[in-house]
Amino acid sequence: MILPILLIFSLLSSTSNAAVQDFCVADLASPDTPSGFACKKPAAVTVNDFVFSGLGAGGNTSNIIKAAVTPAFADKFAGVNGLGISMARLDLAVGGVIPMHTHPGGSEVLVVISGSICAGFISSSDNKVYFKSLKKGDIMVFPRGLLHFQINAGGTPALAFVSFSSERPGLQILDFALFANDLPSEIIEMTTFLDDAQVKKLKGVLGGTG
Repeated sequence: MILPILLIFSLLSSTSNAAVQDFCVADLASPDTPSGFACKKPAAVTVNDFVFSGLGAGGNTSNIIKAAVTPAFADKFAGVNGLGISMARLDLAVGGVIPMHTHPGGSEVLVVISGSICAGFISSSDNKVYFKSLKKGDIMVFPRGLLHFQINAGGTPALAFVSFSSERPGLQILDFALFANDLPSEIIEMTTFLDDAQVKKLKGVLGGTG
């Protein structure tokens, strides 16, 4: 009988403590640690900490992928720190692509604002692919940690906004993880079944060595 009472008391206590602090605006002058930023002192918090204007302008798509992602994560938007949410803007020029990538820290929801975007993800259980061409107003969800992609599927630039279930969703792009570093070509060839010429070509394009 005592144990259930203690468990209930512990739950009520933790809920009460969580409700005491309404928010934890990131102190961006503090170290960025695996557990996040320290909270700014309440007296130093202003309304500007809860407003981010960086998603109003398009990103620079003059690059190899013809795309740009403008994030509003905790390191840029202090107000989302500790709230488990964030957003980003996705600009895709004609022929633009966000290569296969993953967000280990959170799930993603994408809404198409203009243009057409082919988007999809791959399940980890059976490698089944779920993809579809999305038009203006369509929404698609990408479960946490799964490989996914976005491609401009039309003849005009495309714009989308994405939200995440984390203020620090993380990002790892598969192509860059394999070919934009000094991982030896021999290892990549053995683990991907690509030949030496293909690996060296991709390393050359993405800036890798080895």
